[in-house]
Amino acid sequence: MAIFLKYISVFAVQPGMMNIRGRRQQNHFMNEAGMEKIFFISDVHLGMETDAENEKESALLEFLDAIAKPGNRLFILGDLFEFWFEYNFVIPRRHFHILAKLDEIARRGVRIDYIIGNHDFWIDHFFEETLNITVHQHPLQTDIDGKRFFIAHGDGMAKSDRGYRLLKRILRNRFNIFLYRMIHPDLGFRLALFFSRLSRGQNNDNRFAEEYVSAAREQFQKGFDFVIFGHTHHPYQLREDHRLYINTGDWITHFSYAVFENGELNLMYWKEMSE
Repeated sequence: MAIFLKYISVFAVQPGMMNIRGRRQQNHFMNEAGMEKIFFISDVHLGMETDAENEKESALLEFLDAIAKPGNRLFILGDLFEFWFEYNFVIPRRHFHILAKLDEIARRGVRIDYIIGNHDFWIDHFFEETLNITVHQHPLQTDIDGKRFFIAHGDGMAKSDRGYRLLKRILRNRFNIFLYRMIHPDLGFRLALFFSRLSRGQNNDNRFAEEYVSAAREQFQKGFDFVIFGHTHHPYQLREDHRLYINTGDWITHFSYAVFENGELNLMYWKEMSE
């Protein structure tokens, strides 16, 4: 599968094929020698079966092309797809272009990390073994350029969201996963799409915004300089003294992301950058 993705991705982007808008974006995402840029996105929810799916996929492919510079790094804070379930020998064909592009930029020198989200029901080994993407099952604590980062999808941070906490236990149960693999993929994907809609319904407004701010402040007290969540679908930033909390929003309506460069973390919007 890795070899197949490699050869297909060669035809996806060739020198001279980047459009005029892509060339205009290039300078913003170009890194100087020895200086990496680090990007954070979340909640793209590819495969929602809406009229906007083609536009959303095209925008993400342009974004991935723009950041594909050796030394850059990409954190995907979960829910890249409306759902993700791994069978041993099957991957969903509707996501082929995005998977091929991720494989391509990884081969071009972009380091990719994936933090599990609430729609990533059952990620197994495909991302790491085939796409060379490092998967994190739990929130990530890391130091970058002398700054301490706490990075998480954000699901479960709202302590009062008991309905989602119960649903998460059911979906992540290993015995349930084993039983689900007995279902034919055509039916399994349809059922997973239904359950993913239920899960997305738990966070389709900003009811728990204050609880996420409180969760970020807890990490500030532990000494973290930057706290980054997704999940709420609402881009947001809060600076307190020299510390910063950013919610990366989504790529359904906001097309928002964060970028860390030269010791500074900023919230940005792809549609503004691409116009």
